[in-house]
Amino acid sequence: MKLQLIDVDHGIHETHNRISAAAGAASIGMTRLHGGLSDGVDVVTLNNGRLQLKLLPTRGMGVWKGEVDGVPVQWNSPVQRPVHPTWVDPMRLGGIGWVDGFNELIVRCGLGWHGAPGKDRITDSAGNVVAEPFLPLHGRIANLAAHSVTAELHEDQLSVTGVVDEGCLFGGWLRLQSTLRTRLNSAEFEIIDTVTNLAATPAESEILYHCNVGEPFLGAGSVLHTAVRELAPRNARAAEGINMWNLYEGPQTGFAEQVYFADPAPDVSGWASSVLADPESERAFAVHFDTSTLPWFTLWKNTGACQDGYVTGLEPGSTFPNPRQIEREQGRLKTLQPGESVTYRLRFEVATSKARTRQILDAVTALQVATPRTVHAEPKTGWAS
Repeated sequence: MKLQLIDVDHGIHETHNRISAAAGAASIGMTRLHGGLSDGVDVVTLNNGRLQLKLLPTRGMGVWKGEVDGVPVQWNSPVQRPVHPTWVDPMRLGGIGWVDGFNELIVRCGLGWHGAPGKDRITDSAGNVVAEPFLPLHGRIANLAAHSVTAELHEDQLSVTGVVDEGCLFGGWLRLQSTLRTRLNSAEFEIIDTVTNLAATPAESEILYHCNVGEPFLGAGSVLHTAVRELAPRNARAAEGINMWNLYEGPQTGFAEQVYFADPAPDVSGWASSVLADPESERAFAVHFDTSTLPWFTLWKNTGACQDGYVTGLEPGSTFPNPRQIEREQGRLKTLQPGESVTYRLRFEVATSKARTRQILDAVTALQVATPRTVHAEPKTGWAS
């Protein structure tokens, strides 16, 4: 069973019908928000009977929030509702205007660049500087709308596929085809993204999955469980907390963010895991990712006051979130040839019982025990900008 929710080329925008199964307990449908900064934002609601997710085609196919077994999976941002990209000026606040629309559970950063704002340096084959553009925070993809969105229900599998183009004259043409899929009555879902260079010239591309979690998974005593080969603070501020880099305190007014970069340790299949467990280890939010194309991991700790955004980010990426020039110089930035594609795969699970949480944590612990780990007290040369 298939339902075309959006098809700009054929004038399709479907908000009246939905597809459903299991006597209506599982369904996929779309609504459009009206009023305020959310005016014109499309929201696709996917419900598999146990897990509910709200996807945002208007915002790069990000996942706004979810719920599993009645437990909210989200964070409390000062940006309370989805913001239409029209209202986001990326150059505001010195190039961090991206945060004006930031409230998603999962938001992509990319595709041409991501990371901290800063000046890039473009050179020709002879090494001559031909341009020095200023690149604002986290790229364009989260503020671009899908021109095609399809919902499918096949046997026990539900999926939503969206296509988003990031392109402009003289600026390249990258296409994201994103599929989010899950199964009936499952607490898991996966994301499969393919990025293709549709231009006639090579294009640099990088991506980071900003996966953001708040209460009830995050609280005083919460722990991040992840197996890494190497980890380092991004800067002096992060170095202050290196002895408790994976431990969390309660909300603190005025808390200054801390960021840690890591080389994740994958299992025999090449997948790595990062799991946030609540203080009692009764619930957990797990991010599993394919390190063949997402070889780096960033941890963002922003445990400020609840009203200001009490949240942590688990962030698999093709690169670290440094200015693009740094990632290019360090050889982490990928160049796609004309017509070339790269596929990114992630799997998410929400554990709502102590038994399942323990199973997930035991797997991560076993992997770390088998992997030597180096934790640097200071920023690592070549990693931090």
